[in-house]
Amino acid sequence: MKSFRLIALSALVTVGSFSTIVYTSCTKDACKGVTCQNGGTCDGGTCTCPTGYEGTNCQTESRTKIIKIWSASDVQVSPVVALPTYTSSISAGTATAAVKISNFSGLFTNDVNGTLSGNTITVGTQTPDADTFSVSGSGTYDATSKKITWNYTITNPQNLTRSYTGTWQ
Repeated sequence: MKSFRLIALSALVTVGSFSTIVYTSCTKDACKGVTCQNGGTCDGGTCTCPTGYEGTNCQTESRTKIIKIWSASDVQVSPVVALPTYTSSISAGTATAAVKISNFSGLFTNDVNGTLSGNTITVGTQTPDADTFSVSGSGTYDATSKKITWNYTITNPQNLTRSYTGTWQ
């Protein structure tokens, strides 16, 4: 009787092991045939893109959607003062997510540097013209309207800070 139990147990373990191997070998690799570009990685059949890239296969630099000449309409928040409409251009910076913004606020002669993450452009505090006027803020690109909405501050040499909003199209 003991040998029957031993044989039955051995058979059960063998069938279980065989079933596990067959099941595992039949599981399809969801990433087979998926090619993620620019350092993207595949997880469950979907590419996860590194900063600065987007698209199904991480094939597109994120900043290409905002690199152009923009018509800018900015308003000082308090007291409310509309600035004259001006043009500003966004071009590629040195890093993949970096951008250079010319004529920012219609005030700065030198480029203002920004970083794009998703649809948000972040402008860290900087003094582009080395004249003690500093700027910082952020803009959000809307893919539907193809506009950028800005919120930023400029601090003058007397350390007076003014807040602005803007719409670029």
